[in-house]
Amino acid sequence: MPDMELSPEELAEKDGKEGRPVYIAHRGKIYDVTQSKLWKTGTHMKRHPSGKDLTVDIGAAPHGPEVLERCPRVGVLKVKSENEAKTFLEPLFQKLPLLRRHPHPMSVHFPIVFMLSAAFFTLLYLLTGQPSFDTTALHCLAGGVIFTPIVITTGFTTWLVNYSGRPMRPITIKIALSIALLADSLAALIWRVRTPGVLTHLSRAGYLYLLLVFALVPMVLAIGWNGAKLTFPIEK
Repeated sequence: MPDMELSPEELAEKDGKEGRPVYIAHRGKIYDVTQSKLWKTGTHMKRHPSGKDLTVDIGAAPHGPEVLERCPRVGVLKVKSENEAKTFLEPLFQKLPLLRRHPHPMSVHFPIVFMLSAAFFTLLYLLTGQPSFDTTALHCLAGGVIFTPIVITTGFTTWLVNYSGRPMRPITIKIALSIALLADSLAALIWRVRTPGVLTHLSRAGYLYLLLVFALVPMVLAIGWNGAKLTFPIEK
């Protein structure tokens, strides 16, 4: 009995909702994952939707496509999915699929930790007066400034490659806040280097410096929150 053929539009209907089966496609083959506990909601790990060609997603996943062999193969796609973005980096992604999705999630933790630590150690310095805390805050601030442009670059690349540069509210917010974060942290770093004793005797200038440093916290949290909304969308 020959495999049935489904178009991407027909495949999209197999989303597990209202009693429909749960189908996904990989390299032109369609698998029925209805019985898998990991697909019982129609979405895998609150991230990967069913009814779609997941060739790219599986290529960047921690497991290989062999897991699909546990599920029945029920058909083939009529046409090649148009969703996979084609860029000049495509040959590299074919050889190293992890590069398609992972550089940004891997690098984004560094500025988050450095920026939050800069505010944290600055607060410790204010509470204790220990110069070592002030020095550590300076080093953390420098680390955040160094890594933020790297993360912005990887994030922009991920947006173009995986989201085709589509205007999306979380991404728009992340871009604006990331630029503001870099400007804020760079201004604070330059100020701190040029005026080492800015916090020794608090004045109007010292309070303004503290405002720059502590403003890093809400910006980092807002950027992280919107990034999480992309990675783990809320199911409706």
